[in-house]
Amino acid sequence: MTTEAFRGELAGIDRLSTLEIAELMNREDAGVPAAVARELPRIAAAVDAVAGRMARGGRLVYAGAGTAGRLGVLDASECPPTFSTAPGQVVGVIAGGPSAVVSSVEGAEDDAEQAAADLAALRIGPEDTVVGVSASGRTPYAVGAVAYARGLGALTVGLSCNAGSPLAAAAEHGIEVVTGPELLTGSTRLKAGTAQKLVLNMVSTITMIRLGKTYGNLMVDLRASNEKLRARSRRIVALATGAGDEEIETALAATGGEVKPAILSLLAGVDAATAAGLLQRADGRLREALEEAAGGR
Repeated sequence: MTTEAFRGELAGIDRLSTLEIAELMNREDAGVPAAVARELPRIAAAVDAVAGRMARGGRLVYAGAGTAGRLGVLDASECPPTFSTAPGQVVGVIAGGPSAVVSSVEGAEDDAEQAAADLAALRIGPEDTVVGVSASGRTPYAVGAVAYARGLGALTVGLSCNAGSPLAAAAEHGIEVVTGPELLTGSTRLKAGTAQKLVLNMVSTITMIRLGKTYGNLMVDLRASNEKLRARSRRIVALATGAGDEEIETALAATGGEVKPAILSLLAGVDAATAAGLLQRADGRLREALEEAAGGR
């Protein structure tokens, strides 16, 4: 496994100055995007498959241990405020349970049976997607999760940082971002973790774009749960419509703070209830709702 390989040329890293170590780490990290780029065709194929399942009501579930599991939980937790995903639509499960997000649960990653039990508790089915995440590509928990989900007919994706990994072999879509040996031998929270974060960003973000959760590059399904996000909502409506502050405030008040119907009501010149109906018929896709509104004029 290249992620575990020892690099003799770095044996004296502790003798370098702080700036020299920082420069070395920065050079190491610079190679990660290129490693991800080599897997883009496989990432795109996986995303299209995920979006297809989710469009039919399926869920996206990440499963992993340690750093990989935490990255999955992080990505899943960002989806509700960013894209207004429904509770349970994007889920992260981690070996050792929720407490493993903040502290190590020794031995949990070796329990493939627990992975199956965790997914069984979610009632995984054929419309769901399970993404196993593991830097080594050998973690029993991640491999076990993918094997269990595939046996139920769910879509499966295996994300690892070693070539020829059991995880990729177990999944329908194998993504192997080979980042090479780490600066600190075996510390896969470094380059491998960075690579996994980049890929998970792509999986969730592009899937949501495909599902109509954005309008151009605007987060029109944003859930404004605090003042920062409420201010962002106002900016998004302004960017999408060019409307003035008073119009924007009125539109957002009429839609209960929801950005997408506020934009539609302003651009199409319809009230909030009509905007909601147009969006419902368009499966929440703003562009399609705008086209229908324009066609009905």
